[in-house]
Amino acid sequence: MKYLKEFRDSDVARAFIRKIRDISKKDVKLMEVCGTHTVSIFRHGIRDVLPPNIKLISGPGCPVCVTPNRQIDEALELCKIPGLIMTTFGDMMKVPGSYSSLAKEKARGTDIRIVYSTMDAVKLAQENPTREVVFFGIGFETTSPTIAAAVLAAERLGLRNFSVVGAQKLIPEAIRALLDSNEIGINGFICPGHVSSILGVEPYRFICEEYHVPAVIVGFEPLDMLQGIYMLVKQIEAGEAKVEIQYTRGVPEHGNPRARELLFKVFEISDAEWRGIGHIPGTGLKFRREYAKYDAVAKFNIKVENAREHPGCICGEVLRGVKVPYECKLFGKACVPENPVGACMVSTEGTCAAYYKYGTREG
Repeated sequence: MKYLKEFRDSDVARAFIRKIRDISKKDVKLMEVCGTHTVSIFRHGIRDVLPPNIKLISGPGCPVCVTPNRQIDEALELCKIPGLIMTTFGDMMKVPGSYSSLAKEKARGTDIRIVYSTMDAVKLAQENPTREVVFFGIGFETTSPTIAAAVLAAERLGLRNFSVVGAQKLIPEAIRALLDSNEIGINGFICPGHVSSILGVEPYRFICEEYHVPAVIVGFEPLDMLQGIYMLVKQIEAGEAKVEIQYTRGVPEHGNPRARELLFKVFEISDAEWRGIGHIPGTGLKFRREYAKYDAVAKFNIKVENAREHPGCICGEVLRGVKVPYECKLFGKACVPENPVGACMVSTEGTCAAYYKYGTREG
């Protein structure tokens, strides 16, 4: 309760709101690139207390949402292998691929299991030595080191029946792609807290130095959000552009070097495909040569053709901040959390799911 009072104090919140209103003169668009921030903004009504000249835009901050159908289809193809156990985190189960989903295939009798840790998948491989165990690995810099740790554990244990569908993504160069496209004219970035606890400050400096756009690494409580927005607006009004850390209790300046060391021992940076954005250089991870035997797609020679998106879904445009969920004809009708048509309605961090749950019509 003390924690909640400290970060949800109404008097402090009102003080930040007054400060924002006092200094904010320009029309600005601030983008959060973290699904947890999206949920926090909606849950706590942050948009409703800001002056009308400040617009908050949800970006591609949900790893479930940005996983393209081709990679989901690859996991589904692997599920066809007799005796194979597919494992993944729970929020991937309902994400629709081109023709099916893991949840639908599980309902048809395929052995697909939800795990709560990458090490749970390794343990399954130990317990089932005659069966192949595949982990469908998604996530940003926060969870990717845990996938690397699972691969290293499998290597130490000599497991040859464990492999990974690697669909991890890296955030900084995706921000560059958004800035280069300049579709919506972003004036400031609310940078992700969890990802930044691994990365630190340095990977974001190009935002300020090359594009002269301010960036603030922000926590997830209401006061974190308000203070972070105040810090961004203050920079914008002063004509400044620098990286600042609001979330100092969770993000050290240099991040977590040990986690990065672990990550890049197993993986190296590659290009990646993002739902709605397309091919982005330097935003993916591929196995280093010495760990390539853990690449499930290569190991089983999986080939996917004719991956497709649902023709009525605008999830890709929502992820770029070009449109909001209420502009989709499927939203709240054919597409609901119980029966999602698009990935943005699946994860609790998805923008469509947040709009649906909290009922806001503000774009």
